[in-house]
Amino acid sequence: MKKYKTLFFDVDDTLLDFGAAEKLALQLLFEEQNILHTPEIEEEYKRINQGLWRRFEEGEMSRDEVVNTRFSSLLHVYGKEVDGKLLEKKYRSFLEEGHQLVDGAFDLIRELHSQYDLYIVTNGVSRTQDKRLRSSGLFPFFKDIFVSEDTGFQKPMKEFFDYVFERIPQFNVNDALIIGDSLSADIKGGQLAGMDTCWFNPKMKQNDSDSSPNFQIHKLEELKQIVSVKDRIGA
Repeated sequence: MKKYKTLFFDVDDTLLDFGAAEKLALQLLFEEQNILHTPEIEEEYKRINQGLWRRFEEGEMSRDEVVNTRFSSLLHVYGKEVDGKLLEKKYRSFLEEGHQLVDGAFDLIRELHSQYDLYIVTNGVSRTQDKRLRSSGLFPFFKDIFVSEDTGFQKPMKEFFDYVFERIPQFNVNDALIIGDSLSADIKGGQLAGMDTCWFNPKMKQNDSDSSPNFQIHKLEELKQIVSVKDRIGA
């Protein structure tokens, strides 16, 4: 079995439960704005938000355009005109407090960090991801955190990974593995960068993309079988 030295982890819905953090942040935001929080408006928000981030991944929009227009676009559907930038700031303050862990994340990372070089690669907002990772207790286990806002590029762009690789001493792409939940960002990005990929797919979604991961796991603990923790310890 192939031995890895460097492991790259996505954050949202890979290590941290973004769905739970997002749901609470939306609830608090809508309550503050006297907007009825219904399943329908939440689903509409997700549809708009995911579409905007997809355009970001494809290089059609900037991060600021995504976050500063999603709430104005959402509420425009319901006949309301709002300051999207202001609502984003309020939402961000609520989201930063959300650091719920994906099941098994803390134990896995704590176990892996003594055997591998661990790094974060995320398309999120720098301040938000930093605060959430620190609050979750995961932050000390990673050698560095790379966020698209700081790099000037985003997953799946090869330039994002070039930026990352250049800042890791004695890095060898053949010894690296990226683990993430997004086929379009993590898996496609990893492939464009020339490294092995592991798709974290807890909901057992169908792969309808043109990206074929080297590995697929449904629980984080299954990663240990792929990276051979026991074999390395006993080597």
